[in-house]
Amino acid sequence: MGDFIDLKAADGQVCAAYLARPSGTPRGAVVVLQEIFGVNSHIRSVADGYAADGYLALAPSTFQRVKPGVELGYSEADMQAGFALKTAAEALPAPGVLQDIQAAISRAGEGGTKVGIVGYCWGGLLSWRAACTLEGLSAAVAYYGGGMTTPDERARTPRVPVMAHFGDQDHWIPLDSVEAFRRDHPEVEVHVYAANHGFNCDQRGSHNAEAARMARERSLAFFARHLG
Repeated sequence: MGDFIDLKAADGQVCAAYLARPSGTPRGAVVVLQEIFGVNSHIRSVADGYAADGYLALAPSTFQRVKPGVELGYSEADMQAGFALKTAAEALPAPGVLQDIQAAISRAGEGGTKVGIVGYCWGGLLSWRAACTLEGLSAAVAYYGGGMTTPDERARTPRVPVMAHFGDQDHWIPLDSVEAFRRDHPEVEVHVYAANHGFNCDQRGSHNAEAARMARERSLAFFARHLG
């Protein structure tokens, strides 16, 4: 179990973040980026899982600038509320929430620790943007990053090694756009699963245990290579 701490972005914004520590000396650090549902019990469990595997895990609230303390479930009403918050966050003047993610990366990397980043849904998109624009990362993983396969996002160039996980039944991310992303970014390790959007989340109806297991094993191996 972890605790919430405060981070301070370069512009002075204070951002809450869930910090989970490993039992021994960290083998590296992983910044965990939320879906559109806040740093809820699922995202905290993801951070706890990375801590159990030896990483310092830090999950910043990327909704802090539009609404603090968000913790949603997965009902239709929660989906609508989360989408509205994500829309508001995306409308912030640049660099927006990327400042808070940079603060999380800097905190996680104190003492020279190598830092990776992993994000889910909107967090997957933010992981991709972080890999292309932010400082202090050594690797990035994106799970079904909504929007990252659009032409504007495909035009970005990552600064660090990237792995991306997609589902072939994801109606939010058309498979042809995933293939276009793969063509534009042969340097990115792209994996496609027989699964739907949100397949990693065991609190959603779209959860796919086998795809989640395989993606997690690949992500852990990827971080072991680049954060070791």
